[in-house]
Amino acid sequence: MNGYGCFAAYYDKLQEDVPYSAIAARIRELGQEYSSENEVVVELGCGTGRLCRELEKLGFDVIGVDISGEMLDAAEELRTEDSEITYLCQDMSQLDLWGAADIIVCVLDGMNHLRDEEAFRRTVERASMFTCDGGLFIFDVNTEYKHRHVLGDNCFVYELDRLFCTWQNSCREDGKVDIALDFFAEQEDGSYTRETEYITEILLPRSLIEYTAEEFDFELIGVYDGLTNSAPDETTQREFYVFRRMLR
Repeated sequence: MNGYGCFAAYYDKLQEDVPYSAIAARIRELGQEYSSENEVVVELGCGTGRLCRELEKLGFDVIGVDISGEMLDAAEELRTEDSEITYLCQDMSQLDLWGAADIIVCVLDGMNHLRDEEAFRRTVERASMFTCDGGLFIFDVNTEYKHRHVLGDNCFVYELDRLFCTWQNSCREDGKVDIALDFFAEQEDGSYTRETEYITEILLPRSLIEYTAEEFDFELIGVYDGLTNSAPDETTQREFYVFRRMLR
């Protein structure tokens, strides 16, 4: 699993355009249509808790799980006084809850940030263990098209308020993408500090995803092109999977 130390301080600035409210609404829509219950939602890889807060606004009891203590510290700082979200510092491949969830979610390519395919397999196994019968397991993954043709060996530059970030990618032959993030943050005296974070995104083929989910008693409800109701095509960048836990 990748670590996110200094990234936590800049994460929300780089994610300002992410439609968290729309993601939360889509999760509620799918829950109402396909889940047996719609009360407790667990988000794996919750980061600074932005989706958790949107889900809580929709009436869910929310648990946020992340491996990064720095990310969870940021989430706690952003907590409102009336929020009852529970945050747990855990590796999602070692998920350990005190009860079953109605819906477990992992979005924004969190699954691609696992160490390898075996870590993905363990994550699905743990999700199955803690999803109630008839509950949903919802997650998205970056596609091979995105890895090879969008991320690829490209470099991206972000100029934000008092922050300059360079994002340099290197795509391996097996489709994994190594990412180097350099953050240049402006200080009060006008000088800049530099911090670097290294991340690797693994490639998760659909055949592996569907086989693993079936192995751990999830039935496939649908695979979508992002938040739409459309099926993925050859240029889809993010596949959105919906599985339901079969009766034990």
